[in-house]
Amino acid sequence: MTATSTEHLTVEEASKAQLTTTNVHAWFGTHHVLAGVSLVMNPLQVTALIGPSGCGKSTYLRILNRMHELVPKASLAGRIELNGVDIYRGPLSATEVRRRIGMVFQKPNPFPAMSIGDNVLAGAKLNGMRLHNRDEVVERSLQRAGLWNEVKDRLGAPGGALSGGQQQRLCIARALAIRPEVLLMDEPCSALDPTSTRRIEETIAEISEDVTVVIVTHNMQQAQRVSHQCAFFLAGEGEPGHVVESGSTTKLFSSPEDPRTEDYVNGRFG
Repeated sequence: MTATSTEHLTVEEASKAQLTTTNVHAWFGTHHVLAGVSLVMNPLQVTALIGPSGCGKSTYLRILNRMHELVPKASLAGRIELNGVDIYRGPLSATEVRRRIGMVFQKPNPFPAMSIGDNVLAGAKLNGMRLHNRDEVVERSLQRAGLWNEVKDRLGAPGGALSGGQQQRLCIARALAIRPEVLLMDEPCSALDPTSTRRIEETIAEISEDVTVVIVTHNMQQAQRVSHQCAFFLAGEGEPGHVVESGSTTKLFSSPEDPRTEDYVNGRFG
């Protein structure tokens, strides 16, 4: 696949996004934080990254859309491919990679003084996308994020006036407005109440029909509810994080191959 703008991708092209990493290592200065991570994140599936704090899950997530390189003294080895194209050494610029591989962070980060509608469009504007029908983009994105019915009569209100769960869904809508092929989510429900968490999980299920999703979560029940496949990360004392086991979520939770996986998913540590 050659480098193209996200706005020109057809639905069929966008629905075939596969992320593959091969023997990925990561460092912060001399600190080796990830070692030998090889994973395939299949198109139109939700992949959950699970494991204790400090085992490199969030670092790995940021590697997937070139945010790792923004950290001073961070370095990287291995291959990260989007549909077979190396996103670090291939023809795609960092900006194009981040258009096609969107990110939703743990803490909602809408622009508080900007209106709800303008928040949705902010990412598209920053990326220089030509929007032929702004109102349609706002409505479609908010609908996909499960927020439209709650805010459709107050799109001019400040985004910062929304509840925490609504702000997180607004950030999801902002990410979806640029039509990513992949959406990365770093513990998007960690600070939310059960009702907001359920709505986010419903949104994940809906958008995975045409977007590949990778989510970091410490909630084992959530991983079982939302994901098709899982990867269990672990780091030993003084050792970098690595993947102990990966595969279908059902298998990882019901019949894992490694006893450490069984102990973790059953709450015996972590």
